[in-house]
Parts: sequence; structure tokens; C-alpha cells
Amino acid sequence: MTIEINLLPWREAQRQRRSKRFHLALALAALIGLGGGYAVTWYHEQQLMAQQQRHALIRQRTAELDHDIRTVSEYESRLETLDRRIEVLQELQAERPQTVHVFNALAASLEEGVYYVDLQRQGDRLRLTGLAPDNRRVSDQLRALEASPVLDVPVLSEVEAEGGERRFDLSVGQHMPGAANDTARQEVTP
Repeated sequence: MTIEINLLPWREAQRQRRSKRFHLALALAALIGLGGGYAVTWYHEQQLMAQQQRHALIRQRTAELDHDIRTVSEYESRLETLDRRIEVLQELQAERPQTVHVFNALAASLEEGVYYVDLQRQGDRLRLTGLAPDNRRVSDQLRALEASPVLDVPVLSEVEAEGGERRFDLSVGQHMPGAANDTARQEVTP
């Protein structure tokens, strides 16, 4: 008698169990893979959003700094304009007493019979046009101008007879008494 053992159904059942386990492991691996992929994607999206927020903050702060820089530039240009205005006002303020001294010196040095027709100022030089009864009065006027402490030596450029009078043109430099120009002038002259 022979005993026959059928191992096939047992093997078939084992095969089915292994197949089920494999499919279960495969499904589990797919779920873990999908979950891991989703987690990595979510992590990178969070990092990207954080970086975008940082960039947005940097752009905002850059815009604020640009606005501040423009404001400072405007203030600096205003300050330069005000500085220029202050310099002009200081120059005018400094020239004011000089103008008074020059007019006082011109009035004090005016000889009898001589009068000025035109006065022009170009920097520190005065151009004068005047009338005198004769040539002697013109030369007296030149000496009187030279004797003034506010005026330099006059330079006569033209004398012409006009009617019964002499028309003369001269130029003379001006300086403030006691100023730096006065000391420089004394150092140059022997």
C-alpha cells in the first residue's frame, strides 16, 4: 500500500499567504512612499513659503530704505540750497558796511564843482563818470580819491571837453580799512 501525500494544497495556501503578504507589503511601501513624498513636498513648500516671506520682508524694508534715502537726499539738497543762500546773505551783509564806507568816501572826497554822473561797481572796482569845470579840478579829484582810506589809486581813462565842462572816466579799487586786503596791500608796497 502506498501512502500518497498531497502537498499541493498546502503549498498553494502558503503561496497565497505569501502573495497576500507581498501585496500588503507592497501597498504598505506604496503608502509609506506616498506619505514620505507628501511629507518632503510639504516640508519644501513650508521652506519655500518661509523664504518668500523673507524676500517679501526684504523687499518691503528695501522700499522703506529707498524712501528714506530719497528723503535724506532731498534734505541734503535743501541743506545745500540753504547753505548757498546763507553764503550769499553773509556776503551781502559783509558788503553792506563796505558800500556805506565807499559812498561816504566818495562824498567826502568830492571837490568843489565836480559831480559824478555815473557809478558802476564790478567786484572790487568802481567805474566813475563825472563832470568838472576844468582839468585842474579833475586832477584835484584824483588826488582826493587817492587820499581816501577806503579807495585805492584811481586810474583816469578818458577826459573830453563837453560844452564848458570836462567829462572824465576813471576806475578805482575799493577795500575795507583794517581788513585783510589792507594788510596785504601794505606788504606788497615798499
